[in-house]
Amino acid sequence: MACTGIIYAMLNGTMDKVNEAVFKGANDAITLVIALTSVLVFWLGMMRIAEKAGILRGLSRLFKPVVSKIFPEIPPDHPAMGYILANFSANLFGLGNAATPMGIKAMEEMKKLNNSATYASNSMITFLVINTSSITLVPTQIIAIRMQYGSQAPTEIVGTTLIATVVTTVSALLIDQFLRKRRELHSL
Repeated sequence: MACTGIIYAMLNGTMDKVNEAVFKGANDAITLVIALTSVLVFWLGMMRIAEKAGILRGLSRLFKPVVSKIFPEIPPDHPAMGYILANFSANLFGLGNAATPMGIKAMEEMKKLNNSATYASNSMITFLVINTSSITLVPTQIIAIRMQYGSQAPTEIVGTTLIATVVTTVSALLIDQFLRKRRELHSL
């Protein structure tokens, strides 16, 4: 598409507008990255403080019974469970970038539990489903983008984001459970 647009601009004699748009877009991208980085650094710092204060450990204890039911194949004290809980905590606060390394480690640990190296286990699929839908209390990156572009009320989306992410996560879990039962029936 980009090549077609450039060729069209050359034939139309509007290459100056393309150049202007490219440089403006690059400038906007850098400005946005700096704004997002500052918000991400702030929330990563808050997560670090929460971790040192034991808040993340408390959240993990609070959610552990629920997570154990969602992932029955994973032993409660297995390292994968800790990474899953840390990943969920980071996603809860809208820190998708901070959650990614923990999600990768969780998948690596679940892979060790998986007897079939060719196929993803039920737990791996469920984890991916939850990560994709992910309940979010504070959508920090969206708030940062809204602030960057001058929104009068950048946090007004918190309520609707929470409702939307709860609905998508519950729906995703219900569909995952249905398909899990179907997979188990077919494997018999």
